[in-house]
Amino acid sequence: MGNKKIIRWSLIGVGVLFLTYIGSIVWFEARLGINQPQGSTSLVIATFSGDEERHERVLRLEEIDGNNYIAANHWPRAWYSQALANPNVEIKLPGEEAFENYLAVPLEGAEEEHIREVYSFGFEFRFRTGFPPRYFLRLDPQT
Repeated sequence: MGNKKIIRWSLIGVGVLFLTYIGSIVWFEARLGINQPQGSTSLVIATFSGDEERHERVLRLEEIDGNNYIAANHWPRAWYSQALANPNVEIKLPGEEAFENYLAVPLEGAEEEHIREVYSFGFEFRFRTGFPPRYFLRLDPQT
């Protein structure tokens, strides 16, 4: 009987830890809508849903090899799905006053591998965000 109690309480403890971890991820991700990062490495992207409704989101900008890249690093990523469905996006770069037209290009192959290596985050960030899959877009200016 003693072993069953130990197993039961161990399972309860693991369950509580797991639920606490999931709760911390939800709390962290939910605060992104409130505490958006702003600064010299942030941009504002405007994506458009199927009914052409405009949605703005602040994202981290990475300039690598002369190109601008953004990544879907968190679980909330409606903006990413909208950019895939309609790659004509509007971007306001750091220090700029107006939005400019860009084409959001999904990465693949050698370019994606290179950007994945350069645009990396440590274990702490990945742990805090619940190890979401990461997807990248290159932002090509449209003239």
